[in-house]
Amino acid sequence: MAAALSVSSVGSRLVKTLPQRRLVVRAARMESKGVSLGFRAPDFQLPEPLTGKVWKLEDFEAYPALLVMFICNHCPFVKHLKKDIVKLTNFYMKKGLAVVAISSNSVATHPQDGPEFMAEEAKLLNYPFPYLYDESQDVARDFGAICTPEFYLFKKAGRRPFELVYHGQFDDSRPSNSVPVTGRDLSLAIDRVLSGQPVPSDQKSSVGCSIKWHPEKKL
Repeated sequence: MAAALSVSSVGSRLVKTLPQRRLVVRAARMESKGVSLGFRAPDFQLPEPLTGKVWKLEDFEAYPALLVMFICNHCPFVKHLKKDIVKLTNFYMKKGLAVVAISSNSVATHPQDGPEFMAEEAKLLNYPFPYLYDESQDVARDFGAICTPEFYLFKKAGRRPFELVYHGQFDDSRPSNSVPVTGRDLSLAIDRVLSGQPVPSDQKSSVGCSIKWHPEKKL
């Protein structure tokens, strides 16, 4: 009995001296992959819940570059960046960049990502870009998107189709690390595209939550 008490006492002291653990974000963590640089932007035709307007790829034909972002409302990785995404896109849209965001998450499993909540989010954060709803998830599949956030930067030269030059991360910041959000990686790529310079092919994958596919569909 004494031995048992002794072990219990030691265990108690050990628990008291254990260091506190950092809060870890519990989410299905995925990395962007699957498409090659030079990939041509797929056509799309998607509604914008905030305004009711239907947007198409051809609406951006006059721009020298197009940033397509797959995001959503609930993902901690998107929440971590969204205010800075607004800042970055506001800055570069004034320089000639076209930007569009798409949410493809299933409302069957994540109703908070539905169109009515998308409209609220776009209005609350004053998104300068259209935030489109991909109900069928076909556009996500056409792009090869698998996570949120996921960034596709396309360049356009004359009459040629939009061509993928960057498919990487926003920066090194994550919800559970102490790295400040700067948008450095994406900014450098956009700067190069808008100035007519090549974008390096060595790119770090974006990390985020998995796209929430409809229950009857698998990627």
